[in-house]
Amino acid sequence: MEPVGSLDAITIDCADPLALARFWAAVFGTEVASAEGEEPRYVDLRPVPGVPTLRFQRVPEPKTVKNRLHLDVAVSDLGSARARVEALGARPVSERVFDEFGYRWVVMADPEGNEFCLVVPPGESTSADEADPAGEGA
Repeated sequence: MEPVGSLDAITIDCADPLALARFWAAVFGTEVASAEGEEPRYVDLRPVPGVPTLRFQRVPEPKTVKNRLHLDVAVSDLGSARARVEALGARPVSERVFDEFGYRWVVMADPEGNEFCLVVPPGESTSADEADPAGEGA
């Protein structure tokens, strides 16, 4: 089947694209690739293996409800990954550690409140974090 197009970027609306891009660049071990417009309006991260281009777009309105789309960040140790993203400015949405179908995750929010999950895929865990079997995630 002929595709309609291809994925150019995943775009995240935000108040401060450069600051949020720097947060996500640190999470994924990359850097800002471009910043376009005054203040700037659009900021792209340099893609790295396993991470497509993330684009941060300045918008005037604040985030008001739960995201309908979120990023799942694969990690091997929930505790150390959580500590690292918190040091970068993230905060937990819940203290709960979810466990379902072999996946374990915690729900976090980036510095502008956008939810994301730190996820340990089945068979990847090196952590002794306790899991909550109820399985209510982002």
